[in-house]
Formats: sequence, C-alpha cells, structure tokens
Amino acid sequence: MARNQNNLTQNLDWVAVLIYILCVLIGWFNIYAAVYSPEVPMSIFDLSHNAGKQIMWIGTTILLIICILVVDYKFYETFAFIIYGFIIFMLILVLFAGSEINGSRSWIKIGAFSLQPAEFAKLATSLALAKYLSDPAISLTRSWKDYLPIAAIICLPSLLILLSNETGSMLVFASFAIMLYREGLPGFIPAIGIVMAILLILTLLFVKWYIAIGIIIVAIIIWSLMSKSTRRSGGTMATIVVSALMIAVVFGVDFFINNILQKHQRSRILVLLDPDSDPRGAGWNVIQSKIAIGSGRLSGKGFLEGTQTKFDFVPEQSTDFIFCTVGEEHGFIGAALVVCLFIGLITRLITLAERQRTRFARVYGYCVAGIIFFHFMINIGMTIGLMPVIGIPLPFFSYGGSSLWSFSVLLFIFLKIDSQRPYTLSRT
Repeated sequence: MARNQNNLTQNLDWVAVLIYILCVLIGWFNIYAAVYSPEVPMSIFDLSHNAGKQIMWIGTTILLIICILVVDYKFYETFAFIIYGFIIFMLILVLFAGSEINGSRSWIKIGAFSLQPAEFAKLATSLALAKYLSDPAISLTRSWKDYLPIAAIICLPSLLILLSNETGSMLVFASFAIMLYREGLPGFIPAIGIVMAILLILTLLFVKWYIAIGIIIVAIIIWSLMSKSTRRSGGTMATIVVSALMIAVVFGVDFFINNILQKHQRSRILVLLDPDSDPRGAGWNVIQSKIAIGSGRLSGKGFLEGTQTKFDFVPEQSTDFIFCTVGEEHGFIGAALVVCLFIGLITRLITLAERQRTRFARVYGYCVAGIIFFHFMINIGMTIGLMPVIGIPLPFFSYGGSSLWSFSVLLFIFLKIDSQRPYTLSRT
C-alpha cells in the first residue's frame, strides 16, 4: 500500500470529526428523550424503542466509516459514475418493488431491515457531478452545452424520487446550486429562483394587480437608470421580457397551486402563511412544534422533562421534528448550541473545500456542505414555522439508519479525500 495510506488518521480533519461526534451523540440522547415515557422507564439501550435501535445504527455507521478510511481515496473518483448508476437502478427498483411507508413508496424492505435509496441518491449525485466537472475541458463560464449533462445528472434521480412521492428528498437537490455557483454558474440563475419564490409568497399574501403594478414601476425605474448604450444593446428588451415573465408568474400562481400541487402540498404552503387556518389539520404540526420550542425558554425544562413530546403533541418527534425536543428540554441555549454546531461544520467544510488541490475534491466538498446546509436550514426552519413542512431529517440528529448512514458516508468520503491532500498533485 502507498506510503500516504500507512497512517489513516494522520491528516484527518479532527475539527470536523469532533463536531460530527457531538452531533451524533446529542442526537442520540434527544431521540431517547423524545421516546422516553415516565410511566414505563426504559434503558437508552433498549432495542424496543428508537433510541436503542439508533445505537445499532451508530455502531454500523462506525464500521462504514472505517471502511471509507481504509479504501484508497481514488476509488471514489474512479467509480463515481458506477456508484451513480447503481443508485439510479435502486431508485427505479423501488418504484416497482418498494414498500410504502407514510404514503411514500421509497423504501426497500428486507425482513425487519428497511433502506431508503433516496437518501443515498444525494451522495451518488455529488460524486457524479464532481467526476464530470473534474474534466479540465468542462467550464460553466465558456459554454452552455456543459450545463445539459449537469442538468441530466441532477434531474434524473430527482424525477425518480418525485415519482416515489418523496417530495422533500427531491427538493434537496436544489442544494447543488451552491456548488454550481462556486464553479461559475451565473448569479442571475439562482437569483431567478429566489425571485420566483418571493413572488409566490407575495401573490398569496397580496392582491395580484398591486404586485403587477409594483413590478412595472420597478422596471420603469431600472430602465430610466440605464445608460443609452445599455438600452440600445438589449437592456430595454431584457427589462420588458423579465417584467413580463414576472407578471406571468404572479397570475399563474393560482393555477400552479390548484392544479399542479397535490392537496397536502397545497395545505402546507397555505399553513406556512397562516398556521391558524387549519389548527387541527395541516397546521397542527407547526403549532405544536412552536409551542414545544417556545416552552423551553432560556435553559429548557431539563433532560427527560419535556411535556409536549412526552404526551405526543408533537408528531414525528424523533425524526423530522427532533429539534423540538432540543428546544423544549434544553431551551434557547441548547437550540443555539445545535445551530452553532451546524454552522461550524458547514463553515469548516467550505474551508476544507477551498484548500483542495483537485477540482473533483473541491466540487464534492461544496456538494457535501450544500446538502447539509439545505437539510439544516429546512428542517429547523419548518419546526419554527419559517419553512413548509416537507419531511426531511436533521443530519446526524434524526432517528433512522438510512439518514445516518448516508450523511456519515457523504461526510467521511470528503474527509478521507481531504486527508490525502498533502500527497495530491494540483489538478484544479
């Protein structure tokens, strides 16, 4: 074996590893708190509940991490497309032979063991994108033709996941825009997505004609500030086209809401704007979640002392809404600690990505940071009513083997690649 493989942990980034360990352990204890019942006390290692099962997942995850650190780091780049193809096969298989859980046919069940391929699709897509963009001939600033394969790599698993009715996991693929922007994606493209989201919310809150008039006024102001040369070179036409598209979006929102979205998706968007519109239905999750987090105040009610979670007011309290347990039992201090851990991890990953000597490593690092950031932002956002409830886990905290496996493998592949950076020739 090569000299740089002799000491597996010599150059491992222990800052990221320490944050990971803290997240997993804190998550495990909060899973236990979420399922603990004072009437029927049970050990945290009891395999009859989620906390006991989670320690089994943690144990198997450690074995996976060891395998990742032992395997040559070049393996992940060499076999990136093969891994991607295998996951695509699994996503197709699950459409025909998958088990349905909570209305989503996205699980492969073998006895008591269940696996969700959609969780691993993010890993496979990250590797495939890094492999494709590692080609020196590929540039996001020179040719639009290079965007077509990238769109195909992202859209294929997204479509298959959507067909399995796993909308939340599909939306996570939007996180790759962060990496693409770093690699040269023009800023106006993600800006368009942000503007469309803002228009959607404004249209649901205000009269459409007021918004349309506002768009026209802003367009006139922008046009008046243009120089004559900018107007003659296409500035005027661009302003008219963009304004017309924005107005079309405003008047097309009703059609999109009522004819494209499913009933539960429509309810989640409306409840985001007004949770009290359906307090015992679609708004129940958000209302109870906010009550649980708010009741923790500054320092929380204490470990195993939460009442909202103990009496099952909060749904999915050990999975999608695990942050409620943190807020209720550990208060603002505990919630802030969790937020700081994620911000620290994401910041560290971006720092590591920027110091990579190969484009493959940098692209993959940004994919990892983007995915974790998206999950962190959406999951915590939906528990406090800032984001629609789309059912995605909080990385390393939420109960579930597929989630813990996929995020751990995603992270430690990058840490393995980074650990070999001193021995890697620059190919940026």
